[in-house]
Amino acid sequence: MATQTFSSKPFLPSLHFSKRPPASISAFSRRLSVLASATTATWTPAPLSVVSPATSDSSIFHVVTDISSSPSLSSSYSSPGQYLQVRVSGSDSKPAFMAIASPPTLEGKFEFLIKRVPGSTAELICGLKEGDLVELGPVMGKGFPIERIEEPQGADSVFIFATGTGISAMRSLIESDFPTNKKADVRLYYGARNLQIMAYQDRFQAWESSGVTVIPVLSQPDNSWIGETGYVQNAFLRTKPALNPSSTGVVLCGQKEMAEEITSSFLADGVPKDKILTNF
Repeated sequence: MATQTFSSKPFLPSLHFSKRPPASISAFSRRLSVLASATTATWTPAPLSVVSPATSDSSIFHVVTDISSSPSLSSSYSSPGQYLQVRVSGSDSKPAFMAIASPPTLEGKFEFLIKRVPGSTAELICGLKEGDLVELGPVMGKGFPIERIEEPQGADSVFIFATGTGISAMRSLIESDFPTNKKADVRLYYGARNLQIMAYQDRFQAWESSGVTVIPVLSQPDNSWIGETGYVQNAFLRTKPALNPSSTGVVLCGQKEMAEEITSSFLADGVPKDKILTNF
């Protein structure tokens, strides 16, 4: 999930309907609930144990918070793809919503992949050092409903798509108890502009060993690149294998346009909508 910021005092408009509200109101109500939580969240202080560049151009940072003294917060993280709010202690900056990059099985710390956006809370966090304090809100969201693509209903083939810092949520999935090595075909299509801003390259070999075929896709590579190019959705459509819709699962996190195009493609192939997973 890409880093986002929200006002700590959201505007909550009144809603009036003379008839039954439209179907879209349920999604809008969830949005209002998330915004309202910024004013009611319980904040847990957490010292930073790691703040280091995650990419060679230092545009994205690897940040680790020590929550060993907050076991209730740690145990509330139960599903890959969940997220929370982070704010800098002693700062009046707006809280930022961030996906937890570490798997739920990793106790005592939360890890994040944070893009350093100028003027944002994310930039402030990336500028901190080991021992500095941030404050963490409650764990939010239900994460990826991976039970839909696990046995017995199952999916023999699982296609995972991520762009930018959306790879953080996919790391939490791949490194969790999700049985990648028991699937016939698990592929990760991971898009970035170039290798200089592609995080987690040092983890690719371990992911491959666990049963995931990693397919980096670069939209603006240098002349030495011989892998997939363009956008993730285009790279997938160029190389898409024959699918058995009833045994195919899809997991998405990243750019909206990518997610929409990938979803449309799989739906057109007959993959059930409930096997196309997001974390929101």
